[in-house]
Amino acid sequence: MTDPLHPPHDRAAIPLAPSLDPTLAQEHMRSRLPRVRRRLVATTLIAMALAAFVALIAHALTRLIALVTHVAFFGDWSTTWVSPADNHRGVWVVLIPVIGGLLVGAMARWGSRAIRGHGIPEAMEQVLTNESRIPARMIWLKPVSSAIAIGTGGPFGAEGPIIATGGALGSFIGQLLPVTADERKTLLAAGAAAGMAAIFAAPLAAVLLSIEMLLFERRARSLVPVAMAAATGTAVRFALEGPGPVFPMAALLPASVTALVVYTLLGLLFGVIGVGVTRLVYGLEDLFERLPIHWMWWPAIGGIAVGVVGYLVPSTLGVGYENIVAVIGGHLGLGALALLAFAKLVSWSIALGSGTSGGTLAPLFTIGGALGGLLGIALAHWPIAQVDPRMAALVGMAALFAGAARAMLTAAVFVFETTMQPHALLPLLAASVAAYLVSGLLMQHTIMTEKIARRGVHVPTDLVPDRPLH
Repeated sequence: MTDPLHPPHDRAAIPLAPSLDPTLAQEHMRSRLPRVRRRLVATTLIAMALAAFVALIAHALTRLIALVTHVAFFGDWSTTWVSPADNHRGVWVVLIPVIGGLLVGAMARWGSRAIRGHGIPEAMEQVLTNESRIPARMIWLKPVSSAIAIGTGGPFGAEGPIIATGGALGSFIGQLLPVTADERKTLLAAGAAAGMAAIFAAPLAAVLLSIEMLLFERRARSLVPVAMAAATGTAVRFALEGPGPVFPMAALLPASVTALVVYTLLGLLFGVIGVGVTRLVYGLEDLFERLPIHWMWWPAIGGIAVGVVGYLVPSTLGVGYENIVAVIGGHLGLGALALLAFAKLVSWSIALGSGTSGGTLAPLFTIGGALGGLLGIALAHWPIAQVDPRMAALVGMAALFAGAARAMLTAAVFVFETTMQPHALLPLLAASVAAYLVSGLLMQHTIMTEKIARRGVHVPTDLVPDRPLH
């Protein structure tokens, strides 16, 4: 019998026996488990080719950041990775991020204003409001502007820019080919996932990030191409740079039940901190909005803060992946961890609030890891807690990102994949979920969605069917 409230083609059923297939066909009821179509195969092959190219772009971006760093801080030409913290510029180091901010501001004004920020919110906005159409100029403007910002000392990660670049390239291909808006969204998400996977060798986290922040669905038509793109991006990275975790550390032992409870409580605390960090960033952005000068000058003003903090605490300059390795390896004491967390937060929040170009994952992991390690060392003085400071640092990384971005599965799996610590997965999951719950209670939007929510864009939060299935 036909339901008058739902057209027949919207109804779904599971064939219980082959003999029922003709009856279901007569009722125009589609299978809940549809067959793989040739179009999905074609989309997947395109996504894999796209991913291989995006992975090469990711490799080139890291080399470009290294080149800018060498030129700006050491006065030589090289593409080998180097930390700007090792510079010998003295007090003149304050001017380097200012110059970078001037260049990024000019590129934003006369190139595209969309290069400002960390890239993911802008991609989300195009998915939700513009049928996943991103201007082609973003393919080169975003990585170049980010390389300048990070290479001149900006306290950002390379992951946000390459996610935005991969998404822009996927969108561009989707605009060239005769595809639907949903297929274009899939290609955008595939490019973004490939970029993240190529930077961090974290394919599963890249797929989860795409689902939670770009696709807003979990269907085979999108999941298969995105998953294969993430796998391809990781494979290219392994071919270029070798296998192994991005943040290596000594093996961790399984957490006891008592320790698991403590890590979950830390997750609750980091949920509160994540809310505070988000409000700080957007509060600073509001302050910049009130300045009586054109927005193109804001990144240079933010660069002053980056330069001053970088002069006082050189480890805050640049991407700082080496800081994360030092934190989770237990190589920093209480004072060093506290200073790194505070200085990185000040430098990054002001720079991001000024509207320059750079990612959020690495700074949040640095801040969260340092705070987690700090709390872990303090708790280690109470043997009853049974806390490992290194595990606490990992928990801080994941929980701060989960609290700020409310991407709890992405956060837990990402930290697991980048460290390859199987015994950390349970504490990471528990802490990330706890942070998510606190963040959801205290904050309506997230660090990824607040910007576009202010423009009136509604961001889906739950992946549910549009209509009930009968």
